[in-house]
Amino acid sequence: MSFDYAAGKQAAPSTTMPSPQVSSPRVSNTLVTGDIVVLVVYFLLVLAVGFWSMWRTKRSTVDGYFLAGKSMTWWPVGASLFASNIGSGHFIGLAGSGAAAGIGAIAYEWNGMLMVLLLGWLFLPIYISSGVTTMPEYLQKRFGGRRIQLFIAVLYLFIYIFTKISVDMYAGAVFIQLALQMNIYLAVVLLLSVTAIYTVAGGLAAVIYTDAAQTAIMLAGALTLMVFSFVEVGGWNVLMEEYTKAIPSIRVPNSTCGIPRGDAFHIFRDPVNSDLPWPGVIIGMSIPSMWYWCSDQVIVQRSLAAKNLTHAKGGSLLAAYLKILPFFAIMLPGMISRILYTDEVACADPDLCKQICGNPVGCSDIAYAKLVLELLPVGLRGLMMAVMIAALMSSLTSIFNSSSTIFTMDLWRSFRSCASEWELMIVGRVFVLVLVVVSVLWIPVVQASQGGQLFIYIQSISTYLQPPVSIVFLMGCFWKRVNEKGAFLGLTVGLIIGCIRMLLDFIYPAPLCYEEDDRPGVLKYVHYLYFSMLLSVITVFVVVVVSLTTEAPAPEQISRLMWFTRFDPVQPKVEQRSINLNVITIQTSETNVAATEPESSNGQPHRHRSDSSVSSTHNQSRLMSVLYWLCGMERRRDGDNDPVTPPEPEQAICSLEEKTSLRRVVDINLIICLSVAAFIIGYWA
Repeated sequence: MSFDYAAGKQAAPSTTMPSPQVSSPRVSNTLVTGDIVVLVVYFLLVLAVGFWSMWRTKRSTVDGYFLAGKSMTWWPVGASLFASNIGSGHFIGLAGSGAAAGIGAIAYEWNGMLMVLLLGWLFLPIYISSGVTTMPEYLQKRFGGRRIQLFIAVLYLFIYIFTKISVDMYAGAVFIQLALQMNIYLAVVLLLSVTAIYTVAGGLAAVIYTDAAQTAIMLAGALTLMVFSFVEVGGWNVLMEEYTKAIPSIRVPNSTCGIPRGDAFHIFRDPVNSDLPWPGVIIGMSIPSMWYWCSDQVIVQRSLAAKNLTHAKGGSLLAAYLKILPFFAIMLPGMISRILYTDEVACADPDLCKQICGNPVGCSDIAYAKLVLELLPVGLRGLMMAVMIAALMSSLTSIFNSSSTIFTMDLWRSFRSCASEWELMIVGRVFVLVLVVVSVLWIPVVQASQGGQLFIYIQSISTYLQPPVSIVFLMGCFWKRVNEKGAFLGLTVGLIIGCIRMLLDFIYPAPLCYEEDDRPGVLKYVHYLYFSMLLSVITVFVVVVVSLTTEAPAPEQISRLMWFTRFDPVQPKVEQRSINLNVITIQTSETNVAATEPESSNGQPHRHRSDSSVSSTHNQSRLMSVLYWLCGMERRRDGDNDPVTPPEPEQAICSLEEKTSLRRVVDINLIICLSVAAFIIGYWA
């Protein structure tokens, strides 16, 4: 998940580094003319791609703005899946995890490989056949009623704003302040301004295409730094040997502080006493990961934008293959950073750590930034600055767009059922601007939490809140008997128990390496991954018992909404007829408005309406014309007033059809990808 690594570790360093080991002149001279040129070229490239995508896509409809017109091919979908997942928190947190505890945290990445394939082959056919735009909307169709839809919509927005945005802003702020030495508010406002331009104006299409460009930038920069790191350390064998010897010269006596783990090069670790017990990695990690990859709006929305199921599967395959790279391009360089700068990156004395990075808990989070500032020459440092900004922007744009989709389609439309498409377009864009403001206002909280517990427990938030949601989606997709009462009570009970454990974690934080563990037994002896398994079992039990003791779901809550019913013939529904009536009403009202304009000019029905629109456009100020174009509303102004009707049932059926030759290609690649995943996991297990 995009926030696993920065979250599961200690709070990252502050930006004030008075230690002599990290010399100020080196940092302050990071960006010279060559670096600035690279950054300028990067921003021009992103804006060019954003405006190009705005020019070629239809942005004036709900389908066009929120799902890119369902016209995306496999490669931008896959690149956007990868870019949306790899945020700035990965570069700071994953490298820091490698420096602090070895390769264990890479299990999140390789688990994600399997889950994104699960999305393409099992979950996406269900979502496509149901014809939904958002994940809360799917739950509303599957279970009926509104309370689950509203509950999940609010929960998703909470998770996005208070975990994903906060972690990405924090990790990006660490690197920006280290490299640029500029005011954090100014830096973030500039970044968000560029981000907001093409997110608000271009919708999902602009986000996906810019994500694809930023994926190329991130991979080029990260692989370049990887090469410099391995050259500096002396190669693979030296890394394997020297990591276990990278012990800081100053440590707390009679403690394990600063000593590398004996199982640093293993993913599957002791089931009782390790930081990542192997049963928890296999099961407890997979359940929240299933939520992220198979039912999170940010991820699923990109796959729903594919032109058909085959391209959606191809996007999942590309993302799965790309998930192999963070191990080599991010985690191993973080481990090399510990070898090269042991006393700073692996500092074990609280007072010394406070001097080096401002955080007495440890300074492993500076591992990646330290490599960039120390190893790379002029120009390449600017490239890595662009990489970090690309990671930050790609994650934030994805969150902004998906949050806007949920707010508009699930919350706003629930209270404004008669809202026209024009209104939905405006609301969606305005909500993106609201999120931008929230991001800026969140900065003081981020900075104040550097020495606190907020970022230590971001991973706990995901582990304690996501399993109940995963279980509800999983059972809704594959068990016919589950009903609305069972799903809602299971979700409620699971989230209450998860929140109780989360509060206990905040009240009783984990002790440092030289402190005695006096926490309650439920925290001391029940690892959070084991708790994830327990929470899932409780949720399943509640859902099953309540569903079996209450009425069965109606046929319309099953047909085309589950794996076993995805090919069912479409039955006419009252709800669909009411939607068509709304469409007719909207069309009629717009026609009436158009008809009232030419009365003063005596008629000429069709041709005069065109002349009237031309004259009104001519009278508009150029500023307003540009504004309408940026917002994708110019087609509506030119007379394209017909709202896009909901997709016909036949379109949904066709979207599940695949050409035999292409289906064989993606299925063969699925086998290859699963084999590669099994090999690398087995090799490092």
